[in-house]
Amino acid sequence: MQDFDFDDLHPDTLAIRAGTTRTEFGEHSDAMYLTSSFCVGSAEEASLKFTNQIPGFIYSRFTNPTVTAFEERLAALEGAEKAIATASGMAAILALGMAHLKAGDHVVASNGLFGATIQLFNTYFAKFGVEISYASPTDPAAWQAAAKPNTRLFFLETPSNPLTEVADIRAIADIAHANGALLAVDNCFCTPILQQPLKLGADLVVHSATKYLDGQGRVLGGAVAGKNELVDPVYLFLRTAGPSLSPFNAWVILKGMETLPLRMRAHCDNALKLAQWLEQQPQIERVYYPGLPSHPQYALAQQQQKGGGGIVSFEVKGGRDAAWALVDRVQLLSRTANLGDVRSTITHPASTTHGRVTPEARAAAGIREGLIRISVGLENIDDLIADLQRGLA
Repeated sequence: MQDFDFDDLHPDTLAIRAGTTRTEFGEHSDAMYLTSSFCVGSAEEASLKFTNQIPGFIYSRFTNPTVTAFEERLAALEGAEKAIATASGMAAILALGMAHLKAGDHVVASNGLFGATIQLFNTYFAKFGVEISYASPTDPAAWQAAAKPNTRLFFLETPSNPLTEVADIRAIADIAHANGALLAVDNCFCTPILQQPLKLGADLVVHSATKYLDGQGRVLGGAVAGKNELVDPVYLFLRTAGPSLSPFNAWVILKGMETLPLRMRAHCDNALKLAQWLEQQPQIERVYYPGLPSHPQYALAQQQQKGGGGIVSFEVKGGRDAAWALVDRVQLLSRTANLGDVRSTITHPASTTHGRVTPEARAAAGIREGLIRISVGLENIDDLIADLQRGLA
């Protein structure tokens, strides 16, 4: 939307300037186009736009200037040729699957996925004849062993939700391509500020813009980014089926992205301090955070990510009873399953985000009853520690 070369700009600048346009009024902030449709000057112009012979905005289900601004900003940050916005992160995964999978295809997915993603794969993709297998995100050999002649997609989150397992994106991408499959990476936890999966060999990146891209828990949104040839089929599904991002939500997320680099660095600083404190507490069995030397994939995270991220998970001694007691006793942390907010949140994954996953699948993924997940916000770290100390007392 802006005639400017962004190739050499720092992410801090891209987060503010990429995708920006101005109308004849010269507004300095991004405009918000709240309209369902756009008028044309003639019948011929309408025909040319509807058949993609000339560019232009037609209908906000699939073309809107505010949504396009968000798409262009995210694509610039991810190093992608194109991004397509969706109504939510789950809508993005649905659109990706509908665009690139068909009956008889096979998917290899990480067993460390968000619970709703697992439900989407097992219940709905499988309903239409797509076969799903699962592999450990930390064992590339398991992905090779799971691949079949009809494998078309590898799908993973890294770091994983909620155990922050770090997958070797380049190694798994090489295995996917050797088997004729695409690799899609959910980059929600790191955002492009901390990690750029496309530069490590992934074909597609998925986002829940609801999380860190907005950063203040205000609206829902999602996106798929990658090369034109892979994102265009996602756009065609979106145009037909309509799981679209609203212009208002796009505008809110655009405003959030302006502070994304600053926020991600602050989230990482707070999360590391909290994780280090938690490791010293006798009531805690284990802490999961990629920025800790004790994390099994610490060395890989140091190579692949620019920070440990804002998610800290830990196991409390005493199982579910102790975990629930901790959740109930905190006063400052918000008891909600959302994450990526400036406000710190706390949840018990086994009974919330992964409550619909079978106990067997939870056990295979390492999600035990004493596990707590904290999305570390931007409050003063001493206040967060004091609140958890009260909860552990």
